[in-house]
Parts: sequence; C-alpha cells; structure tokens
Amino acid sequence: MDTGYFKNKRVWITGASKGIGRALAIELTSRGAKLALSARNKPELIELVAEIGEDKALAAPLDVTDKESNIKTINDIAAKLGGIDIAILNAGTAEYVDVSQFDSTIFERLMQTNFMSMVYGVEAVLPYLRQSAAPQIVALSSTAAYAGLPRSEAYGATKAAIKNMFEGLRISLIPENIAVSIVCPGFVKTPLTDKNDFPMPMRIEAKKAAAIIANGVAAKTEEIHFPKFFSLSYKFLSSLPSSWYTRLINKMVLNP
Repeated sequence: MDTGYFKNKRVWITGASKGIGRALAIELTSRGAKLALSARNKPELIELVAEIGEDKALAAPLDVTDKESNIKTINDIAAKLGGIDIAILNAGTAEYVDVSQFDSTIFERLMQTNFMSMVYGVEAVLPYLRQSAAPQIVALSSTAAYAGLPRSEAYGATKAAIKNMFEGLRISLIPENIAVSIVCPGFVKTPLTDKNDFPMPMRIEAKKAAAIIANGVAAKTEEIHFPKFFSLSYKFLSSLPSSWYTRLINKMVLNP
C-alpha cells in the first residue's frame, strides 16, 4: 500500500457529500492529498470540510448535470489549488425499472446524472490534467456494468456506458500519459444502498471501499473491482454464453 502517492496531490472528488465520495475524502486526507469536494448539498460539503480541516480541503458545490457549472467550478478549483492532478468522478444515483410500467424518464434522469455528468467532468478537467506532472482520471462505474440484471436496465446501462467510455479514453490518453482507472464496486453500504429493497450479498462498509479504491488509484490499477469474490464471480457469469447467463440469473434473482 503506497500511502505516499497522494501527498500534496490536488484531487477533485464529485459526489463527495455522502457515501463512497465522503469516505474517499476522509481517506485521501489521511494520505496527504489536497482536496476539492463537489456535490449539490452545500451544507453537507461545508460540514465535511470543517471535519477534514479547511487547510486540507475546499468545498466546491456543483450540480454535475450542468455542463457550464462543471467548467466554472473546475476553473475556480484550479485557481485556488494551483491546478488539478487527479479527478475522481464519483457522483451518481440509482433508480430501478418496473417493466410492467416501463418509464423512459428513468433512463433519461440516470443517463444525465450518472453518465453525462462524467462527460461534462472530463471536458472541464482535461485541460488542467494536461498541465499536471502526474495526471489521473478515476471513474466510478459498478459491477452492474458487467451484464444486465432485471430492474437494473437503466442503472446498469449507465454504468456500462461509463466503463466503455473510460476504457476508450484510457487508450486515447496513453500518448499524454494520463492514467485512467475505472472503479467497479459491488454493494457498498451508503445512504443510497440503504434504500434498496433486495438482498445485497457481501456488502462492505464505505470506509473499506475507500481504502481499496485509494490503493488501486495509487497503483494506477486500470480496473478496481471489489469485493473480489463477488466481482470475480459476476465477471465469470457475464462471460458465459447468453443463454446460460439468462437461465442462471433468472433462477438466482427471479426464481430463487
């Protein structure tokens, strides 16, 4: 574990007020990073900055679904921190599809919040990363990106889009030495997953997830997935022929 990797690195985290983002902010502070924390909830951001220390973090409230706000916020952050070395695009949400009342607006909301927010974030931050001596982009996807699941048609699609986009960016940015890491967590205990009404096998605490992510980012791991038994099992299932996968998931999820 390289705890020195983040020392004095200027790190931007979106979705920082709750869950994995909040846990990451606390974890990276302990490793010496200088943070800019973004989320829509300004009071929670201010409270987190006060907890971390105003000399170690600054609050940068932001609606990530707004393109122009991303650009303005990044310009402000870069001016205050003197640049940006690592962007951790973590903001996102979840909604589930009831196929008996199929609603396209769920897909629109999730694509805007989960996927387009990252597109806007990359567009805004890339010029500053190009000025860094050790630039890195980190995108929060999910194990849900590996293969489709019932009720997750919208959420899973956004996470698959994230994974696909950043895999392409990783290759495109090789000539510029900008590292790209994709994070594919299983179930993590957060205010978001606390609302789920289905079993969440092997769910881990956000603090543990943050430590795993931080270690993976420091190692420049291309795909950080965890908990390993869960994520590797799901990877295996997703590699099976489609007919096998469909029958197995139908049995496991819909007819246990």
